[in-house]
Amino acid sequence: MKTLIVEDDATSRLLLHTILREWGECHVASDGKQALTAFLAAQQAKQPYQLICLDIMMPEIDGKEVLGTIRGLETASGRVPEVWTKIVMTTALGDPATIGSAFNGLCDSYLVKPIDKPRLLACLRQLNLIDFAVSPC
Repeated sequence: MKTLIVEDDATSRLLLHTILREWGECHVASDGKQALTAFLAAQQAKQPYQLICLDIMMPEIDGKEVLGTIRGLETASGRVPEVWTKIVMTTALGDPATIGSAFNGLCDSYLVKPIDKPRLLACLRQLNLIDFAVSPC
């Protein structure tokens, strides 16, 4: 699984990387601008991300705008929703309005920090990114 972790907080970035690197290649971005650059580079190389863990509150471009831009790019390129990159919002914002807004923006899942390994892996299993019976790499 090729993953992009988009997180401005170094501790959260390290935590997600430590968990997800067991399941495949991980790249990191510390703001929304870097995230879009990485997403576009992966698309152009025909090696798209299968998963993006995306924080909402970030400098440069916030996570909601990144989400909207990515979904717009996927639509414009002719990719259908069934093969879109899975995007999990990983944020401290747990209020219903923010969660609803993220799902309206077409995220695939939403995890409120602090993120723990069992919840994250359960989310990835639900999204069919990892198999219940398969051990990490």
